[in-house]
This record gives sequence, structure tokens and C-alpha cells, in this order.
Amino acid sequence: MELMLDAVLVATLLALALFSLAAREARSAAIGFMGFGLLLALAWVRLGAVDVALTEAAVGALTGLLLLGAASVAVPAGEPPSPPLRLALAVLCALVAGGLAFIVLNAPDPAPSLASAAVEPLAALDLGNPVTAVLLAYRALDTLLETVVVVLALIGIWSLADDGDWRGAPAVPGDTWPSPPLRLLARVLPPVGLVVAVHILWIGADAPGGKFQAATLIAAMWLLAMMAGLVAPPRLGDTRLRALVAGGPALFIAIGLFGFLTPGSFLAYPDGLAKPLIIVIEVALTASLAALLALIVLGPGGRRPPA
Repeated sequence: MELMLDAVLVATLLALALFSLAAREARSAAIGFMGFGLLLALAWVRLGAVDVALTEAAVGALTGLLLLGAASVAVPAGEPPSPPLRLALAVLCALVAGGLAFIVLNAPDPAPSLASAAVEPLAALDLGNPVTAVLLAYRALDTLLETVVVVLALIGIWSLADDGDWRGAPAVPGDTWPSPPLRLLARVLPPVGLVVAVHILWIGADAPGGKFQAATLIAAMWLLAMMAGLVAPPRLGDTRLRALVAGGPALFIAIGLFGFLTPGSFLAYPDGLAKPLIIVIEVALTASLAALLALIVLGPGGRRPPA
């Protein structure tokens, strides 16, 4: 039964991938890509990688919204690619897919793993989730740089605004007059979503979850309230908003610098303070990432909704 379920899942993934590639309209391709991402999250669950599944679902939803927004303002393409160019692209994709298949099929069994080395010092860190330990203890610099990249992405999006709109509020996606069902959903769903987000954030130290998944949920609830007209979009020149965006990464860097004083290296935690400091970082980054993700979806200030 499980084998049949996996076979159906793989076949559906391939069908959605082909649909996204073959779709003639960008909007249809984006919707197919969003469905592909959700099923891919299910595939990660089947492989036992729940943390990866949660991240895939969050990233897939955000990417899908951005693609739908881009599709709504994209200029229709002119002449389609020539047959030789399409053939060359198909051959290149086939070579990449074939190379990946060769590597996977010839991987050593059992595969080399650092899982035991990652789990061994968990007790010293007072963490139960090895993924959190990798992200915020063993490879904290990578996590810090990833957060800074998101901030830079938002700055890049804001730079697309006209000079007079830099500090203005962005346009909210969706209809000017929200439907009654949307307004009802925006009143009922956010309290539940926020509770779930806090739960996912809190259990992230010892179980699948964490800041990014929680931040995505909070951003989605904020966007829902704005799309329903219950909350006005923020003015991008608001000092408090900019402090919220930069506060999490700034605190992360400050705690990293604090490591020079006691353990003696950047992003090293003092003995006995690893878990409290990691929780402080997680909470601060959750607030910043929620604002960042929502603002990335909203786009630059003064942006007009698509006609």
C-alpha cells in the first residue's frame, strides 16, 4: 500500500512538473508550480524529513505568490524560441537530469552521514532537534548570511519604486472591494494561524519547526488581513517597521560578537547559555522574517495593482 502511495505521489509530481513546463500561460504555470511544491512537501514527509517538508511548503507558497504577481504584470513574450534553441535546452535538461540520476543510483549504501556527530553534542546544547542545532549552533554563520540575503532582497525590491514612492505604502494584491467570504476568513483564520505559529516556533528547539515556518505563517496572516481590507498596508518609511526588519539580524550579529568575549570566537555560545541565546535569536528572527516575507510579497512602495 505504501509503495503504491509513493508511486502515485511520484507520478503526480512528474505530471505537475511537465504541466508547469508545457503551460502556455504564465499564470497556469505558476499555479502548477505551487501544486508541485505542496506535493513535494508531502514527499519530504514520506522520506522522514519533516523540517524540510515544512520549509518546502513555506517557501513554495511564498514563491508561488511571487510568481503569480510577476505573471500578472509580465509582458507577453514575442516570438517563441526557435526549434534549435528549444532542442538545445531539452538536451541540456536531459543531461542534468541524467547526471543527477546517475549520482543517486550510484551513491554508497549506506550513505555517508554526519547524523551521529550532529546528535552527540545535543545534550550540551540542551536542544532536542538536530536540525536546529545545525542551523543555529554548528552552521550559525550560514543562517546569519541567509537572513541578511533576505534583507538585501527586500532592499532590492524597494529600490524599484520611483523616488517619490520610496516611503509610501505598497499596493495590496487582490480586489479593491474584498468579498464577504474573504473578510470572514480574515477575521477567523489569523488567531488560529498565530497560535499555530507560536507553537511551531516554540517546539523548534526540540522537534520539527522553527523560526522560518512560524514567520511564514505570521506573514500569511498579515497579508490575509490586508487583502480583506481589515488592516492598512504599512508605510515603508515608518521607522518602527524598518527597525523590525533589521532588528532580528542585528541582534543575531550582536550575540555573535558577544562570543568573542567568552568562548573566544564569533557566534560561539558561552557554556550553559546556548539554548537561551538560541531561543532569543529565534524569536527575534521570527518577527523580522515575518515582516520581511510580507513586505517582499507586497512589493515596492507606490506600486499600482495590475489592471
